[in-house]
Amino acid sequence: MINSKRKGFSLIELLIVVAIILIISAIAVPNIMRGKIAANQASAASSLRTLNTAAVNYSSTFQDGYPPNLGVLGPSGTVNATCNTAGLIDAILATGQKSGYQFSWTTGAEQVAAAPAGCAAPGYADMFSVTASPFGFPSGTTYYCVDATGVIRESYTPIAATTAGCPLSAIPIGGD
Repeated sequence: MINSKRKGFSLIELLIVVAIILIISAIAVPNIMRGKIAANQASAASSLRTLNTAAVNYSSTFQDGYPPNLGVLGPSGTVNATCNTAGLIDAILATGQKSGYQFSWTTGAEQVAAAPAGCAAPGYADMFSVTASPFGFPSGTTYYCVDATGVIRESYTPIAATTAGCPLSAIPIGGD
């Protein structure tokens, strides 16, 4: 009598399982990537809103105009915030990179006449702008900009901010 009991799986059965896994992966991975890109873009827009609020708070708190650079808004190593380390944004955002986006600070054209006592550098009385550009993979497909007007603008091409703020060619988020 021949023993007809098999142990294990045949090669064909294993290939079918692998093929099914590959098909499911081919469907799922692009959706996961799109979700990550959407999350990074939402984080970039939210970070720009945070930076705008921090710059306005800096201006009113320290009477030094808008900050001279992004790092000034970062956390201080001491309990008391100063015009050199205001403690208005977290350490990650203060580095200029977050969630697959690079943040670049552009100052205005009109510097405050004299920095208040204790400030390392004078701020800017007229304008600031911050651009957010995607870097790495997958990060995003949209470029963003915010300036002292508080309007966050977006574009599918790189945005070059100037001392006058964000270019009007970039449309406001949610605009047409």
